[in-house]
Amino acid sequence: MDNDYSQRPLLVYHYERYLVDQNIGSYVRSVTSSYTIGGLERVVMSGDPVARRGAVIALGRLADYRSNGVLGRALVDKDRGVRTLAEHAIQQVWLRIGTPTQQRHLVAVGEQLEEREFERACQLATALVDEAPWIAQAWYYRSKAFFQLEQYDAATRDSHQALEVNAYHFLAASTMGQAYMQLSDSISALDSFRRALRLNPSMEEVRAQVIHLQRTLKDKN
Repeated sequence: MDNDYSQRPLLVYHYERYLVDQNIGSYVRSVTSSYTIGGLERVVMSGDPVARRGAVIALGRLADYRSNGVLGRALVDKDRGVRTLAEHAIQQVWLRIGTPTQQRHLVAVGEQLEEREFERACQLATALVDEAPWIAQAWYYRSKAFFQLEQYDAATRDSHQALEVNAYHFLAASTMGQAYMQLSDSISALDSFRRALRLNPSMEEVRAQVIHLQRTLKDKN
């Protein structure tokens, strides 16, 4: 037993200390001194669930968009803790793409959405989409703005484009489903919500929508 414990990844010790002291700064510094981003990505795909949790948290703090695929696969990890942490971490790396100016632009769009300035958010997102169409988060943000402006066809198109650019963007799939619901297209909405759940099985509200739509469509038949 002692020998097995001694063979656990070093990351586990850092992570367990973090769970006690809750000092994320100290945790990140410890991880940085021991692991590269590539090393953390390899841990995420390892067999130790505690190490995977620690690696996911670290990637959320340290990695950029290049870790999107690893974190996207962690969304369906067999360990619930890993899945929960990956949901937060991947959204952090979605913002770390492009130039520093483009990243600040993304943050500005997000702030406009939070302030419910949807017209302004749409304008800012459009400028970024035109400049850098390979930034999925810009398409997603504009889809959210379009949805709030009740431009549901545009919201579905932008959500679809976000998923074309970033196949792990579960929030875009969910927004697309919501927009199709507003368009009274239950079949497309169900397909979109199912896609969101395949990407992120932890979305309980989406799961409820899937169950509701399945029952509704069954009753119609």
